[in-house]
Amino acid sequence: MSPVIPILTAPTAAGKTALALALGKDMPVEIVAADAFTVYRGLDIGTAKPTPSERSAVPHHLIDIARVTENYDVARFVRDAEAALHDILARGRQPLVVGGTGFYLRALMRGMPLTPASDPNLRAAIEAELLDRGLDALLLEIAERLPAEAARMERNPRRVVRALEIYRSTGRFPGEFGTLPPAFRYEVTAFTRPGPELEARMHARVQAMLEGGWPQEARWLAAQVSPGTVPRPTAWQALGYPEALAVAEGAMNMQQAAEAIVKASRQYARRQLTFARTQLGAVIQTVDGAHTELRQRLGVV
Repeated sequence: MSPVIPILTAPTAAGKTALALALGKDMPVEIVAADAFTVYRGLDIGTAKPTPSERSAVPHHLIDIARVTENYDVARFVRDAEAALHDILARGRQPLVVGGTGFYLRALMRGMPLTPASDPNLRAAIEAELLDRGLDALLLEIAERLPAEAARMERNPRRVVRALEIYRSTGRFPGEFGTLPPAFRYEVTAFTRPGPELEARMHARVQAMLEGGWPQEARWLAAQVSPGTVPRPTAWQALGYPEALAVAEGAMNMQQAAEAIVKASRQYARRQLTFARTQLGAVIQTVDGAHTELRQRLGVV
């Protein structure tokens, strides 16, 4: 039997990285990041990426492995994560998967869908339709055939394009394909903080990030890949980057941007918690409860 791999997840700004680093002080832990945006080189401030000193204290995997011009996806994540887990275990170290990107974690736990490879020409045609007809029209096309699949898209333009690409080439949607068995078994530890405390942490973090150079980072990203590309490039789907760019361009001041980003962060945190409960089967704990549970799972006395 393969070993059971622990997963640590929590909503944005709850302190996942700090808890994982604390665990790394007590045993030879190596962290496998399950985050859709810390994979990108150059997106350091806005993704709250672990600092170089933190990454030297506790080894991290799957950080800074993609260019912002690439569309890093869930299939690549599962391949990369499983390879990292095999490598860590082979060296006698303890892997810990840490992240808040729920559909990455779900794919890791359940296995990758057996969907066909992409057809670049068909995808380009559907992307042109998205630009011409709009997201709602394409979602309606999916909903008329399979409402559950439309709901599963979560209004993500790239997922909508991919779903229609597969449907038009096979007559089935991605959710109708089977999955490969996962390489490992997993146990999820999830935590959050009381609402006022979590929101205060969001405010403090967003303010510090904006003051620490996030607008300049967003301007750099815009120079690498246009935020107006349809469908929107994956890197531009990271929370807060459009607002940070607006600050850099003088369209918003820092207070306006911070308020907008914190509002979006609250909404995202609620979705993360719902996903953890319903899709990952997690029981949401306090941070202290999660710390104790993970220490027990990792064999720390």
